[in-house]
Amino acid sequence: MNRRSIRPPARRTRLTGLVATGLVAALALSACGGDATGNEGAVNDDGSVDLSEVTLIVGDQKGGSKALLQASGLLDELPYEVQWQEFTSGPPLLEALGAGSLHVGGVGNTPPLFAAAAKSELKVVQAATYGGLGDAIVVPADSDIDEVSDLEGGNIAVAQGSSANYNLLAQLQEAGVAYSDVEIQNLQPADALAAFSAGHIDAWAIWEPFTSQAEIEEDATVIADGAELANGYTFQVASDEALADPATTAALEDYLARIAEAQVWSSTHKEEWAKVWADETGLPEDVTLAAVMKRDIQVVPVDQEVIESEQQMADAFVANDLLPEAFDVTPFFIGDFNEFTAEFTAGSQG
Repeated sequence: MNRRSIRPPARRTRLTGLVATGLVAALALSACGGDATGNEGAVNDDGSVDLSEVTLIVGDQKGGSKALLQASGLLDELPYEVQWQEFTSGPPLLEALGAGSLHVGGVGNTPPLFAAAAKSELKVVQAATYGGLGDAIVVPADSDIDEVSDLEGGNIAVAQGSSANYNLLAQLQEAGVAYSDVEIQNLQPADALAAFSAGHIDAWAIWEPFTSQAEIEEDATVIADGAELANGYTFQVASDEALADPATTAALEDYLARIAEAQVWSSTHKEEWAKVWADETGLPEDVTLAAVMKRDIQVVPVDQEVIESEQQMADAFVANDLLPEAFDVTPFFIGDFNEFTAEFTAGSQG
């Protein structure tokens, strides 16, 4: 069956639904050993899909997709259910997706490359860019480190495989410092913040809202940002299993369009988004507002430009022995859903 023929209801005619937090879909997945999505029963005998019988299992990060959709009002009256699973960063989220525990999840520009290198069965299905300004390397207020070249021999915290990991690599290369000439502490944001506050690390490579949190709460100094060196991409990534299932795919068509619409909304309603982001994360609103002001999001198609930029990143990781061998990223990016987000892509908005 051609899965492109399975279409959801018109997006502006939204059926009453409920955001699920139960374990039904997760149990269905685990019971099938990861070989099914749990939504097979939503396909009718004539091949049509009953979206009211579909549950999407979505991987998220705090203050991520769920908060964005809530803030923009796009979680209202979903025609399917959503079960949210929260992760500390992109790499563990994609590990869960590759294991069959999720259908789709939002991550930064680097986690899909590490997942692809590990031959995970997944695809990037939606893209946007925040710009790289919020990706930064910060140092303590009393540090004698003034620029990236001063980091040689230093102790740096970063979540390996995250977007901050690539920004760190690119900044070191630009400054003429080998990645092997710094000591990396692989820390998730909460642990890295604690280490940073205690003075146990010389620098921290991070993304928003943690960059602004470090600046405002810890009086940290940004010595480099990714405005020139990072592509700022953020992706929605789906499992191959989800994409092979007509019912799950039909829900994804609607879900990805909502994500794109919410991303555009966040750029035109910065103060509203900052307030919801603060409520969701527990961060002060001045922190989230500072973060929002550094991120002008634009929805983009998953196309050759995106693929080429990500290939350059993958090649840089391989060249620095952070990924084992060269590989082609192209098979892990598909434009099948571009038509459903086209209304919101940069250049198409009125």
